[in-house]
Amino acid sequence: MTFSIWLQSIKKAEKTSSVLGNVRTVYYRFSDGREMIEEYSIETGLVLKRAWKVQSRLTRKEEWQIELGDSKCPSLIDNEPMLKEAETEPMVWKRITRNFIEWRIRNLPYPLPTYTITCNGTSRTLTIKTSNNKFFKELDIPEFHRCMFEPKREDLSVKHQNSTLILTYKKPLVLLEMEKAVLLELQDLDTFDNVV
Repeated sequence: MTFSIWLQSIKKAEKTSSVLGNVRTVYYRFSDGREMIEEYSIETGLVLKRAWKVQSRLTRKEEWQIELGDSKCPSLIDNEPMLKEAETEPMVWKRITRNFIEWRIRNLPYPLPTYTITCNGTSRTLTIKTSNNKFFKELDIPEFHRCMFEPKREDLSVKHQNSTLILTYKKPLVLLEMEKAVLLELQDLDTFDNVV
């Protein structure tokens, strides 16, 4: 299995799990000291949010860096950054569905022909740039690092609507297998009910 290193780190991590409503939150502490929180939909088993605890270089405080889902993560304390980007700046939001990884980049008013999007196989990233030099962004794909998959342009679809650029990548089989293996690992984890 090409994702065995990630799966082994999930198996060896200290894990706690709790449920609030129809969301299951799993907290991980890995053997190297890193911490991660994931929120899963109980109904679908899909990951709704994923965040890593990192030390801010600016404030020297620990804060949660969002890898997946919206930037306001209710299970994370002190998630609101002191410095925020302007509301008109392009904002990237990533979500996972059963068969796709989707990125929505809001506040991009340029028509679709303005954008050039490339898949960078060895670095496992997507690069977006505009012909008018108004926007450039490289999107890292941690899921592909974990399963050692190199993205291909033919599996990516792109559309633009309502000043939002939408990138949709069809999940490769190896990623689907990795997600299934992680869910199986979490299946027997004791889960506590959160009482509000």
